[in-house]
Amino acid sequence: MKAGREHRVPLSDASLDLLGKVRPLALMVDGAPDPAAPLFPGPRRALPMSNMTMLMLLRRMKRDDLTAHGFRSTFSDWAAECTAYPREVVEIALAHAIANRVEAAYRRGDLFEKRRKLMEAWAKFCEARPAGEVAPLRAGG
Repeated sequence: MKAGREHRVPLSDASLDLLGKVRPLALMVDGAPDPAAPLFPGPRRALPMSNMTMLMLLRRMKRDDLTAHGFRSTFSDWAAECTAYPREVVEIALAHAIANRVEAAYRRGDLFEKRRKLMEAWAKFCEARPAGEVAPLRAGG
């Protein structure tokens, strides 16, 4: 992390399901995915993706109207406008540092369980379809 401290991330059920699907693509050791290998390796396979990966993906998609930081901003706006989660829960979810040194000194926990519920709500929001939109058919059903 940029702040130089551990940041635990609670994953939604949808995220865990997706990770279960891509995990078999990780580096293999003795016929099984290497738990120490990066889940999303960079071009050198043993190193994680760089922080430029998302930006380059957006450029290849010709989406100059989007930024990687915009995804974080969208989450922050959604949480403020569409949920009742306290601001401090959202700020910790974004791994923002607490500017007030006194407050930072007293805040010992990471609100993990509250953030888990927030991330589950975010996943449900992201999966929702606009009214009238039909889900695409999937093979086999």
